[in-house]
Amino acid sequence: MGRYWANAFPIAAVLLWGGNAVVTKASAGVIGAAEIAFWRWLIAAALLLPFAINPLRTQWGDVRRNLGKQAILGLLGSALFPTLMYLAASHTSAINMGVIQSLMPIMALGLAMALFRQRFSAVVWAGALLSLLGVAIVVTGGSPARLLARGVNPGDAIMLAATACFALYSTLVRKWRNDLPQVTNLFLQAAFASAVLSVPFALTPRVGINAGNVAIVLYAAVLASIAAPLLWMAGIVRIGPARAANFFNGLPVVAAVFAVLFLGERVTLAMLPGVVLVIGGVMLAERYAARPLGSKAG
Repeated sequence: MGRYWANAFPIAAVLLWGGNAVVTKASAGVIGAAEIAFWRWLIAAALLLPFAINPLRTQWGDVRRNLGKQAILGLLGSALFPTLMYLAASHTSAINMGVIQSLMPIMALGLAMALFRQRFSAVVWAGALLSLLGVAIVVTGGSPARLLARGVNPGDAIMLAATACFALYSTLVRKWRNDLPQVTNLFLQAAFASAVLSVPFALTPRVGINAGNVAIVLYAAVLASIAAPLLWMAGIVRIGPARAANFFNGLPVVAAVFAVLFLGERVTLAMLPGVVLVIGGVMLAERYAARPLGSKAG
């Protein structure tokens, strides 16, 4: 029973992130991208502060040594990633956003090779190519050849950029591990993000938090920004990153189901092979990336 209970942590995180794709799409037209991103992280920082204040005092030396790294992580994962997602939501569907976001592990593998000289087998790159083909099928409605004629939809291109930011964030998080509590790291990133986002917030038109968008802002601030990351980290501690990654692969399916149920989006038969290729390619790449070159499959 304990093993199944441990699986509940990453499952809950993926459900919340899948729901966030729908909430992000719903935010288009009711609140600006810079505005919701700013309020999201300001509220998150305020809620995290009571839990982070004691480590900030007692471990100030560690905090000071890691401030620069946490600022970069906050810029990538908390400022750029969600802001680009909100911008993408005006030009693409929640289904496409969920599918593209699921490329994050593949992008992280590529960044690990480029930045840290890690080497991966041909099987890993085959998985990456399968995933990219799957995304092409989904975003073109089953006709990848359209990319040559029409190019990438602006919303899908922005979502690819957002996912690349999160992939770099994930790569650096693993590289820059420290001894601070996770809630303190999350607070620092949220605080830096809200400070950075205060500039576009001040310079762009604002509608303010109102009855039409308050639920969206609170979901983003509390569930997507605090609950989901903490649940994900708790899952990694209990079952390990490799098994947790298998649950992340279900993100496009969760996002698609929620988009159909709550937004009325349609999943066409032409898109299904693409979703299968994305999930299968990511699982293949992750499985073989965990093995040194030359090892045998288990």
